[in-house]
Amino acid sequence: MCAASVPRLQCTACLRPLSACICRWVAPTDHAVEVLVLQHPLEVHQAKGSARLLHLSLAHCRLVVGEAFAAPVWPVDGKHTLLLYPDSPQDSAPDLRAPLPLPPEWLQAKSSRLRLVVLDGTWRKSRKMLHQSPPLQQLPRLALRNLPPSHYRIRKAHGPDQLSTLEATCYALGQLEGDAARFQPLLDAFDGFVEYVEQAGGQRNAQTDKSCARPRVAGFV
Repeated sequence: MCAASVPRLQCTACLRPLSACICRWVAPTDHAVEVLVLQHPLEVHQAKGSARLLHLSLAHCRLVVGEAFAAPVWPVDGKHTLLLYPDSPQDSAPDLRAPLPLPPEWLQAKSSRLRLVVLDGTWRKSRKMLHQSPPLQQLPRLALRNLPPSHYRIRKAHGPDQLSTLEATCYALGQLEGDAARFQPLLDAFDGFVEYVEQAGGQRNAQTDKSCARPRVAGFV
């Protein structure tokens, strides 16, 4: 029988147990484009999630938790707000508004006049967030193309173009600001985070097998 779980002390910055603190991989990164991360509630305590590391690393990043947004959660301040989301036919639905085209002049404007909205969740969750949030549907979309393979091997991807929230945001900022190299240190730190989660998962599984071994039952493996 497994021992009862004991509450663990929590890091006040990354909101994880101190034994699993990820602050060592925070890579302070300056940037001009404002970032707004909308995080699905089920991602808040997801150990494999990258949004918290992204939020702690970016100088101008806000994180809001929610699933459906009936009203915009970004201010009306003259900035151009766009959604990081692929504009593909398979994402269409009868009740889903067609996104506004991305004005070419937005991409020519100063980076400080742009706000990038990012959905943090699995592919299915992010689609549901979009479907339930009319303000998001009205935003012009930024789609990423010609991307390198994802290093996010700790979560299953359903396609080669599916990246972690951190990777996608870094590539988007590099594209918008014309300076991909500025975000490489954060991507390198993310590689360390991924390796840590992989090792921690392996150790946790080994400990579980030893301390919570189940009795063998005929007919089951």
